[in-house]
Amino acid sequence: MLQPALARRDDRQKPMNVENANRFDGKYAPNSTATLYGNVVITQGTMKVTGDKATVHFDADQNVDHIVVTGTPAHIQQLDDSGNLMIGNAAKLDYNNDTGVAVLTGNAFVQQKGRGEAHGDTLTYNTETSEMTGVSGSDGRVHMTFLPRQHAGATSTPAPAASVAPQGQR
Repeated sequence: MLQPALARRDDRQKPMNVENANRFDGKYAPNSTATLYGNVVITQGTMKVTGDKATVHFDADQNVDHIVVTGTPAHIQQLDDSGNLMIGNAAKLDYNNDTGVAVLTGNAFVQQKGRGEAHGDTLTYNTETSEMTGVSGSDGRVHMTFLPRQHAGATSTPAPAASVAPQGQR
């Protein structure tokens, strides 16, 4: 729903790095998982995912298939090809590394710098196409803000404050 801002096209072709996890268990094998605990930071190109716990799922070829991150909040951020930052927060983040789709669940929030933001119980964000879908939160509504496009050379000049004369002095 927000204006298109494609994620860095080459991010998913870069190595995925895990930093700062306090501990992990699991194995790096076909069709397996590894779980990381405490202050997890995962980076891949310009994408950065953080949370309290992350479960990394490997496919039959031992490539990262998807990652499920939980936290207070789980966080994702990534630059697009124009250098604009997309950020997202939720209680749970399920990122599919093959498709580039992130599903944010539980008090979800996605913001694209200079474009707008969305809030809902569940937001699905495609990092390849910037397509997004949302499902209502506790108040039964999805909230969105669309920012106007900034034109080159345009500056915003605040409107002068309206002056109101005190009663009886007009």
